[in-house]
Amino acid sequence: MSETETFTRLLLIGSEGQIGSALARRLPQAFPQATVMATTQDRVDFTKPETLTKAVREFIPDLIINAAAYTAVDRAEQEPALAQQINGVAPGILAEEAKRCGAALVHYSTDYVFDGNKRTPYVESDAAHPLNEYGLSKRAGEIVVQQSGACALILRTSWVYGLTGRNFLLTMRRLANERDELRIVNDQIGVPNDSEALAAATVKLIALGKTRLCEHAGLYHLSATGATSWFGFAQAIFAALPEGNKRPRLIPITTAEYPLPATRPAYGVLSSERLWQIFGISLPSWQTMLQACLARGRTNF
Repeated sequence: MSETETFTRLLLIGSEGQIGSALARRLPQAFPQATVMATTQDRVDFTKPETLTKAVREFIPDLIINAAAYTAVDRAEQEPALAQQINGVAPGILAEEAKRCGAALVHYSTDYVFDGNKRTPYVESDAAHPLNEYGLSKRAGEIVVQQSGACALILRTSWVYGLTGRNFLLTMRRLANERDELRIVNDQIGVPNDSEALAAATVKLIALGKTRLCEHAGLYHLSATGATSWFGFAQAIFAALPEGNKRPRLIPITTAEYPLPATRPAYGVLSSERLWQIFGISLPSWQTMLQACLARGRTNF
């Protein structure tokens, strides 16, 4: 890879989120010769478009990574305009700014753009049909990024968890200390993805250089292999705990028995075959990923 292909000015937006915080740690180590600017919400506010344009035009990056998003799936049913502004409008502004300054853009999306009616893994060419306001907003973001003409990679993933932030893994840890019994949905099928593994795969993509990314810009799925339910995910979490840790009794229930404001897709497994074919990058099984995550946090679990 030539010097001109190597990214030298990396702008990370959303460094306080799950994937963003992992990237904030990894990027300076992976690209020691580059200047990495990791922004927080107090500087780049997706409800204030002028802060987006200002950040890009002042820093003049050759790569923008957008790890910021509105992720409160149920609250989005009451705040659709806010979800659309953050997930659907702001990414388009970033894409336009990336095109304006000749930067590449990496943007994350979700399996919730699909309706879950398939029973085989979704591929990138499958038609999107979101069931909730969150999914609609994320799909809107995909569309504006694609239509911008920018050199952009959109990475769809699912069921993100990690040792920081708000996610299913940490919720299970908290509830295990509060309850003897947990009722967990068993009829929604998807793929858990560790934020650190997603960040590591993103770093590998970036390391391929601007020319390679722009030659193959487009939509990709970035997900672990295999599939499980939320109930199966909970079982795996507690099965991996060391002896002596409290393990609540798990009871499988249906989605209908646990009603929420936002409708979830019953099936959201993503095939990452295209990412492997084009870039040679893949993720391990979700079980392997979970074991690695729990090993990192063993002393704190």
